[in-house]
Parts: sequence; structure tokens; C-alpha cells
Amino acid sequence: MQRDAMLIQLGYAPNDALVKQLQRIEENTVGYEKIQKHIMDLHDHLKVDESYVAMSNSNDCFKIKIESPSPEIAQEAHEKIRHFSEKFKIMVNKLDNKETYYIVGFNH
Repeated sequence: MQRDAMLIQLGYAPNDALVKQLQRIEENTVGYEKIQKHIMDLHDHLKVDESYVAMSNSNDCFKIKIESPSPEIAQEAHEKIRHFSEKFKIMVNKLDNKETYYIVGFNH
């Protein structure tokens, strides 16, 4: 998938800075080429739970953000993330005391 298309799917308006940031994320994410499609699928599945995949502003990686005010819906999002990481062997790190995960990469 081209970078511009990926950015658009994630809700960004492509520009040079975002394309370069996405390139750094791709280079920093272990096995990116194997999990790229799954990241986009997860993004689509999380929308109904008021959650999404985005580019991190502080690290060169994707983050998963859960923003649902409902504990039940937030729990559904956590379950989808757990299922996603187990099924596709994708390493994610949950931040302490936050509803945010970082996608680290493919777990061989």
C-alpha cells in the first residue's frame, strides 16, 4: 500500500512531513510488511468502539487509542486488540494508566 493511501485511510491529509513520519514508523516496526494490512483492518474494526490506530507523536510507531467513555465498549476494544495481537503475532505494549497501546511489530 502506498504511503499516501495509508495516511488517508488513517484519517490524515498527506504531506511531506507525514509521509516521512510514516516512513520512519515503517522502518522502526519489526516485520512491517507482514502486518501492514492487519493494522488497517484493526483500525476499521475499532471505529465502532470509538477507538483507532494513529501515528504516535512521541515515538516512531503506530499507537492504538481507546477513547470510548463507556467501560463496556472500551473493554470490547481491549478484547479486539488482544485478539489482533494473538492471531497475527503482533507485539503491542500497553502504556501504564492510559488507554493507549504501541504497535511494536511482528513477533516471529
